[in-house]
Amino acid sequence: MKRLAVVLLSVACLAPALARAEGPTITVTGQGQVSRAPDMATISLSVTASAPDAAAAVAQVAKNLTGVLDRLTAEGVAQPDMQTSGLTLSPVWETPRPGSNAAPKITGFSASSAVSVKVRALDRLGSVLDGVVKDGANGFAGLEFGLADPAPAQDDARKAAVADALHKAALYAAAAGVKLGAVQSIADQDGGGPRPVMMKAAPMFADAAPMPVAQGEVELQANVTIVFAIGP
Repeated sequence: MKRLAVVLLSVACLAPALARAEGPTITVTGQGQVSRAPDMATISLSVTASAPDAAAAVAQVAKNLTGVLDRLTAEGVAQPDMQTSGLTLSPVWETPRPGSNAAPKITGFSASSAVSVKVRALDRLGSVLDGVVKDGANGFAGLEFGLADPAPAQDDARKAAVADALHKAALYAAAAGVKLGAVQSIADQDGGGPRPVMMKAAPMFADAAPMPVAQGEVELQANVTIVFAIGP
């Protein structure tokens, strides 16, 4: 009986707090955004070769890929920052001329391998791009600038989102003529992380002038939803 009395007393003490938590509230969503200069770039390349037979196509890709990786090493790119992703092999078909009854036939094979490269010395980026193209890379899927460690900048974006939510809540409370109460809940809406700057180019540019590079800035966003009680 004594234990039951203690429990009932505890519930009675919590009742006013629960009532306040279930009372009128103000819900706002804050947004935060910060920009930072990138300190790294990711290049997506490919090496493709065609030959009359499959073995020759694969051998040519292997040779060109070795040249690309050697060039990257010479440019100071570390081994963990170079990653090849598979080998594809497909037949090359000869399409019959319109009106011909001849069946399509295989005239050769095309082999290809992709390479992803992280360049951390951005002042060497233009040289890296020029070098890998001259040494065998003939496909360029894109260039993406980013941050090696985005966590500190992402935290700044989160702080900015909370500050924005507090500003909005105070503004709405003042406009409505009510008193802003304590925070009831905070929900991270996940701003999606860094938004890297993207650059794309034509598949082949080996004969072009040295590649100019504009780094720009990387944007990081955060969103947070905060629920405030409305005070008496």
